[in-house]
Amino acid sequence: MKTQNLNSQKKMNEAKRSSLFRTPSFKAALSCLIFVAAIIFSACDKDDDDVKKDPESIVPERFAIDIPSSISSQDSKTKSSKVDTLRGEDLYQHLRNFIGAGEASAKLIQDVLLWVALHNLTHPMEFTFISDDDGRAKHLSVVENVKFDGKNWQYCLTVKDIENGMTKDTNIGLQIFYDLDPIVGTAILNFYNIDRNHDKVFKDTYYKVEYSEKGNLGYEKHMIVSIADFPIPPQEPNIYALTNMKMFVGKTGDIISIYGNSKHPNAFFFDDKETGFNWAFVAAAHDKKNIAVAEVGLPPMNLDADDRYTLLEEYSMENVLKNQILSVWPTIDTEILNAYLYETKAPAFFNNGGFVQGQTAPTDDYLPLEGKIQDLVPYNPKKDILNLLIEFYE
Repeated sequence: MKTQNLNSQKKMNEAKRSSLFRTPSFKAALSCLIFVAAIIFSACDKDDDDVKKDPESIVPERFAIDIPSSISSQDSKTKSSKVDTLRGEDLYQHLRNFIGAGEASAKLIQDVLLWVALHNLTHPMEFTFISDDDGRAKHLSVVENVKFDGKNWQYCLTVKDIENGMTKDTNIGLQIFYDLDPIVGTAILNFYNIDRNHDKVFKDTYYKVEYSEKGNLGYEKHMIVSIADFPIPPQEPNIYALTNMKMFVGKTGDIISIYGNSKHPNAFFFDDKETGFNWAFVAAAHDKKNIAVAEVGLPPMNLDADDRYTLLEEYSMENVLKNQILSVWPTIDTEILNAYLYETKAPAFFNNGGFVQGQTAPTDDYLPLEGKIQDLVPYNPKKDILNLLIEFYE
């Protein structure tokens, strides 16, 4: 019996190494888009080095919230001290990647806005240019007093691909509805229509950022980042690649609250017969101290639930992985199983190096953040994430 238990443990370790917590390709692909974003408007007949932002610019100066690296990062350097245990840095690497991907999406749109601001848009206007990136005709317009989503907006900025002329089928690349004082708005981006050369695989991928410094929703400022129809790479080695994501980030003072979900159609853990999971998460971070607390649930991607107990307790990381292991190795020794899942116990605590430990706060500095996440609830996996749709306004 002891030999069987040890063999089960060995197989669990092999499963972890071969498939369980591989880093997805999403953030690498998104980083490529951000790099391209720095030059997408380079054909407006202006040299960026000679252009200074006009103080009377009507383009928003900000459209994203910075998230501390403790909870938003692609690198995890903290080493687990437990032996024969799923390492916390592996368990929570995806969480930090997904939050980082949401933050990067918001900054992608913000970077585009900052470039546009360099072109001295001080009043409503429109012009056409040939993009140096894909050699296609683009049209940029800024108009006043536009109604969208049941609200009147001060401005609407739109960039279209018009290679075949201005028709009803013109392809929009960027559309932003916004007010300037305070800054509040909604931005939608389709990168394929900004640069047709580099990103054909992203033809049906849309990004959306709702940003506000109005002080509503209980925060001094907040943003809601959504990503729809991100292309799925081949399943191996991209088991955990995401297709849809929605994340809320609110900030007041130095405290940042985060909650959201991401959809992973190919995801499986120990039992490869059960695929398709949703990463449901809540987190709170301290900006200056660069510490964070988080809790993760792993519900099925088609689960219709929006309460905290179901998403984060019933489908907690610990419960889901435990059930998966027991379905494959039903006779495994309880002591071995509990030791193996030791660092899956919620909540998880992070510092500037990544994961620190689970269940118990390392210091009292974490206690306010631990209390904060108790008031946060992820989105409904089925209703809000499964078939997430982002569309331009016509």
